[in-house]
Amino acid sequence: MKLLTRYLSREIYSSLLLVFTSLLMLFAFFDFLGELNDLGKGGYNLGYVFVYVLLTVPTRIYELFPVAVLIGTIFALVQMAANSELTIYRSSGASLKQMISALLKIALPLMVLSLICGELIAPPSMKLAQELRLKALNAQVSFREFRSGVWVKDEQSFVNVKSVLPDSSLQNVSIYEFNNNFVLDSITSAKHAIFIKEGSWQLEGVMQTRFDKEGAKIEQQAQKEWSSAITPDILRVLMVVPEQMSAWNLFLYTQHLRENKQDSLRYEIEMWNKLLYPFAVMVMMLLALPFASHQNRQGGVSGKIFSGIVLGLSFYFIGRLFAHLGTLNNWQPFLSAAAMTVIFLFLALWMLWRTERR
Repeated sequence: MKLLTRYLSREIYSSLLLVFTSLLMLFAFFDFLGELNDLGKGGYNLGYVFVYVLLTVPTRIYELFPVAVLIGTIFALVQMAANSELTIYRSSGASLKQMISALLKIALPLMVLSLICGELIAPPSMKLAQELRLKALNAQVSFREFRSGVWVKDEQSFVNVKSVLPDSSLQNVSIYEFNNNFVLDSITSAKHAIFIKEGSWQLEGVMQTRFDKEGAKIEQQAQKEWSSAITPDILRVLMVVPEQMSAWNLFLYTQHLRENKQDSLRYEIEMWNKLLYPFAVMVMMLLALPFASHQNRQGGVSGKIFSGIVLGLSFYFIGRLFAHLGTLNNWQPFLSAAAMTVIFLFLALWMLWRTERR
């Protein structure tokens, strides 16, 4: 059994390396072509384009993990079946359960690698890529959730941010403070805001309007300290789509939204997607096993690899569809995230059962 596991792991890992290299070169080429539209803007030269594409590679690796595992495992197993190696193993007494056990052992390091890539490597790499690109373009990030900018609830205040610079400083900030009776106390506008320390910002170019029984009073200041629970990390979340965040950062941000009684469903669904994503690697490896059966009667390697590509892309795109449908219809976050993994797991088990009956 150990000999079977070692041989399978060697064949599968080598196939995975080939598949990952091919897919990454293809997607990196597409990313490079997409960045050529901004070439020459500001200081965004060809060197910055290459560095940006290179920094996005970890994110691509994470996104392609299930698809690459499925295609690579199918390729390795079908090649072994074509050379009658799997037939020899089965004839030597290796049962289906032992084959599944060997594949699960092979999948375990890949699951860990997927988790590490999604949590520790891809998010900071993507963040660095975006900051580098923005600085090279000499541009600022404007939020587009509303024409007025992005609105953030901060305890008893509502904060409107028009734009965020690459160094996480803010431009054109408006702070609407309410009292315990939900009556507007003051409106503070600032041209610029710089993060000083945890819970504190420095506002520049400040104009504050206070409301009381006597009317409105306007006060202008060059600088003013602003106490707030908002941090650059929270605002940076708004610069990055949830799919590019780590599960831990998604958890922290959903906690912040809940504390401020805001809708956190989209981020909860993506958090569960991140946590369940490594298990998709295991499911894809199980799904590849039935493709190695009846090689002579069911077609060649190319047909099976094409089927694997179709299944892998279906898993990715339909999985994203479930996430969006869950957000729109207020589905339970865990079920929305787990739906495709569970469906493909049952598909793999059904195909294995059908193969074994033959």
